[in-house]
Amino acid sequence: MTIKEQVENTAFQARKASRQLSSAEGAKKDKALLVLADLLRSSQKEITAANEVDLEQARQNSLDKARLERLEITPAVVESMASACEEVAAMQDPVGAIDGMIRRPSGIMVGRMRVPLGVVAIIYESRPNVTVDSAILCLKAGNAVILRGGSEAFNSNKCLTGLISQALKAAGLPENGVVALPTADREAVKVMLKLDEYIDVVIPRGGEGLIRAVVNDATMPVLKHYKGVCHIYVHEDADAEEALDIIYNAKVQRPGVCNALECLLVNRKIAGVLLPMVAQKLGLNGVRFRACQESMSQLGQTASPATNKDWGYEFLDLILAVKVVGDQDEAQDHIAQYGSNHSEAILTKDYNAAMRFVREVDASAVLVNASTRFNDGGQFGLGAEIGISTSKIHAYGPMGIKELTSTKFVVYGQGQVRA
Repeated sequence: MTIKEQVENTAFQARKASRQLSSAEGAKKDKALLVLADLLRSSQKEITAANEVDLEQARQNSLDKARLERLEITPAVVESMASACEEVAAMQDPVGAIDGMIRRPSGIMVGRMRVPLGVVAIIYESRPNVTVDSAILCLKAGNAVILRGGSEAFNSNKCLTGLISQALKAAGLPENGVVALPTADREAVKVMLKLDEYIDVVIPRGGEGLIRAVVNDATMPVLKHYKGVCHIYVHEDADAEEALDIIYNAKVQRPGVCNALECLLVNRKIAGVLLPMVAQKLGLNGVRFRACQESMSQLGQTASPATNKDWGYEFLDLILAVKVVGDQDEAQDHIAQYGSNHSEAILTKDYNAAMRFVREVDASAVLVNASTRFNDGGQFGLGAEIGISTSKIHAYGPMGIKELTSTKFVVYGQGQVRA
């Protein structure tokens, strides 16, 4: 078979399975999730062995540190995947729920029933845990899913997909409800993105280049975010010690992820106190600063002058852009110009300033006195997440089970005809 034929057949089988999954009993879906949790724990040696093959190849190919970190499946990652299966199984099944039933003057009753999207294609890089996160969320929401992980994680993803198929079979659900593209050839993705007769929506997870390529090629809707340029604005009356801890967490804990802090905006009235503290704590932990002229002298030897390219840039590294601003207006103007609608935070004790920030700043998550790292489906109580959408249409922010469904109108009548 040609690549085109292989991909078309894979998508056809997923479409066929989606019809069964859309009407599957919640108990069967939950059983599959719990079986998968057990399989993940009992197959840890198998998973680690497959992952080590990918890691060794990645090292030979000089994959950068951030991508190696995303690629590795540690025992903690396995346990996290298994726990996510159990958490999602315990969540309420959204499929079939009817919202807002109202009676119209004609006497008909009109409501909205929550229904699966159908077939969801996921294209992602490096992180093999996305294989499990995507599968369990799509399954719980009654969707079939086509997975296309990065070639660097081919063996890891093949192992995990095999375990998912076992779990589906054990629960009496179609094994083709979760399928992977049969080849790592890039041509397969191009073919898949034209199959809108089989695939209802595609979700790309990865770098901006990947996402823009998917948007350009896809003939079906794309749920996406291009990048995570996250800001923290430190208001003039913020608690400096508390602010320092939040800034440190947002930048240093995991600098290579989309909800990590990329730009710090500091009110001039607190900058003289806070910035030397930031330079000391973050600088000692390897952070380098791209500083505006006013902040340069307060950030020490790891600071270099910021250029225009540093504003609105996603470093994904221990690099932080820093700018001193005169007031909240200037901070919010900067965010409006350079933000990516991902995560924005304000640190303040002023209630009115916080509420203004929440109302006026446009982002999928706006945080008050908390790290941007919290913009995550698991942290928001969604179980695992399938990605963060900044598209605004259909879903805005982390996408969990509910965001993987849509609604259709349901009408109950008693013989009414339209006048």
